[in-house]
Amino acid sequence: MVLQAHEGRLITAPGPRVLVATAVPAERDAVARAFGTRAHEVPLPGVSTETLHRVGDGRYDLLAAGVGPALAAASTATALTAAALHGTPYALVVSTGIAGGFPPDAPLGSLVVADAVTAADLGAETPDGFLPVTELGFGTVHHRPPESLVREAAAATGARVGTVLTVSTVTGSAERAAELRARHPRALAEAMEGFGVAEAAAAHGTPVLELRAVSNPVGPRDRAAWRIGNALAALTEGFGKLAPVLESWTSHDRHDPAERTP
Repeated sequence: MVLQAHEGRLITAPGPRVLVATAVPAERDAVARAFGTRAHEVPLPGVSTETLHRVGDGRYDLLAAGVGPALAAASTATALTAAALHGTPYALVVSTGIAGGFPPDAPLGSLVVADAVTAADLGAETPDGFLPVTELGFGTVHHRPPESLVREAAAATGARVGTVLTVSTVTGSAERAAELRARHPRALAEAMEGFGVAEAAAAHGTPVLELRAVSNPVGPRDRAAWRIGNALAALTEGFGKLAPVLESWTSHDRHDPAERTP
C-alpha cells in the first residue's frame, strides 16, 4: 500500500502507481473514461501550475504533458521527480494517445503497442542521407519497453506490435512517409511525445510503455480522412483492457535488466 496526500490527509492506494502521459487533455480524458469513474484533480506536489487527474482508486495519475518530445519530457520528468521526492514513486510510465498509422499495417482505429520507442528525426542530414544521433557519437534513439509487458499488453488489447516513431514534425507527404518506413521497416505509427516521455522515465530508472490509437494514415495530410473521435474511443476501450495487465505486471519483478536493454 502506498500512502498519498489528498486534500490535507493521507490516503492509501493499492499497490504500485502508474503515470500516464498524453499530449493533450482530450487524450487524457479518453483514458480517464476507461475507468468509469470521475477523475479528481490533484496538484502536482511543489509545482503550482501542473495538475494530475487521479483515477483507478489512486493507482493512476493522468498527465496532459504537452505536444512534442521536449515539453512531454519536461512535464513527465517533473511529475516523476515530484513523486519521488514525496516518497510515492511511480512503478511505470505509459505514453499514450492518438497517432498516425503506416498503412496498411496500422489501419484507422487500430491500436499499436511499441516494442521500440524511436526518435525518428534526431540526428543530421548528410550528403549520404540521414544519420541518427548515435552515429554521431551521442545519446540514444531507441527505448525498449519490457518485453513481457509488451506481449501481455498486445494480447489483452489486440494491438499490433512494432516500432512507434517520435517526430518533431508530423509527416505530410508520401515521400517522407516512404523515407521513414525505409529507415524504420518495423514502424507502425508516428506520434510526437513517446521518446520524450521515455527519456524522462529512463532518467528515473522507470519502465515505460507506449500505446497508440490510430487516427489518420501517415502521409499526405488529408483532414477529411482523419478519424479522431473513433481513435479516442478506441483508446478508451483499449486502456480499459490494458489496465488489468498493468496492475498484474507491476506486481512482478519489473526491474529485470534483460528486459530493459536499450
